[in-house]
Amino acid sequence: MDGPTAQNIVNMSSEVILVTGGAGFVGSHTVLELLNANWSVVVIDNLVNAAKGGSKPASLERVEKLTGKKVEFHEANLLDRSALTRVFKLYTIHTVIHFAALKAVGESVEKPLEYYKNNINGTTTLLEVMREKGVKSLIFSSSATVYGCPKYLPVDEKHPTGVAITNPYGRTKYFVEEILKDLCAAEKDWSVTLLRYFNPVGAHESGDIGEDPNGPPNNLMPYVSQVAVGRRPQLQVFGGDYDTPDGTGVRDYLHVVDLARGHLAALPKVSIPGCHIYNLGTGSGYSVLQVIDAFQRASRQKIKYQVVARRPGDVASLYADCSLAERELGWRAQLSLDDMCASAWRWQQKNKYGFSPPPDGGADH
Repeated sequence: MDGPTAQNIVNMSSEVILVTGGAGFVGSHTVLELLNANWSVVVIDNLVNAAKGGSKPASLERVEKLTGKKVEFHEANLLDRSALTRVFKLYTIHTVIHFAALKAVGESVEKPLEYYKNNINGTTTLLEVMREKGVKSLIFSSSATVYGCPKYLPVDEKHPTGVAITNPYGRTKYFVEEILKDLCAAEKDWSVTLLRYFNPVGAHESGDIGEDPNGPPNNLMPYVSQVAVGRRPQLQVFGGDYDTPDGTGVRDYLHVVDLARGHLAALPKVSIPGCHIYNLGTGSGYSVLQVIDAFQRASRQKIKYQVVARRPGDVASLYADCSLAERELGWRAQLSLDDMCASAWRWQQKNKYGFSPPPDGGADH
């Protein structure tokens, strides 16, 4: 396991935030916001969804450059109990923000065992180590997929979960939520906040950190970005016959910076025992074709696409009622779909191949 020893840890405040999966897309943006809010941050990541840099993942090296602050990093897998225990011995941890998970809906349908093992067993191992070390506050990166096929729209936190979930990824998030609810019911000193994300997209305004999927993107926005920048010839639109205004799937797209700030807004809840649940989205749904149109405006590029059969595990429409987060956390999304597309395009233009060098060794842009 890489990382500092007790002898060379940089000077920190007495308490730190531990971020699992902090080198990934949402994780790295949240680390940046935490640093800007003067928190000390420790990241654990196994680099499955993140690119290597020098001594740290490339995303965290750029976060350090953007903020002028240091991030402590440990390369470790949550299934490795001894590695987790060593990290908890090094720091006085205030709260854990738990992002680390396999996250592709389509892949989860093809590889269910890998998703159940990584997402559920990794979380229970983390919780056991947290309990041993007396750290009992957690913010969990959940998902709107726990709602399954929605019975009504917009979906609020009272909507049933666990019914008609259409893919193993969503079921792993649902099962972990149930584990956390049971834990809070059994052990009254735990404080857990479940943040149910809708569809995070976009990038930091600098264009220096953004979404960099390994292999072909599983989500719409990075695929559109890669078509616009010339990395891929065209986009496949999965399903043109849904019961939506234009036949394509409708989702609640949320700027990743708004989402990152939602985690900071949730931090005061960690002083209140129990299980707290919030949707984080914009409250508006956009179809695939609307997103393509907005991206074409932002990039001034023609996006070639082909409508193909529906993808297993997808639902027609899903968007959020986020009024509870506004009332209780003082949080609401500030950035528009145009902002999301403009920032994603800025990131992709500056980093055609993401955090990786060009395959021919030439200039990146």
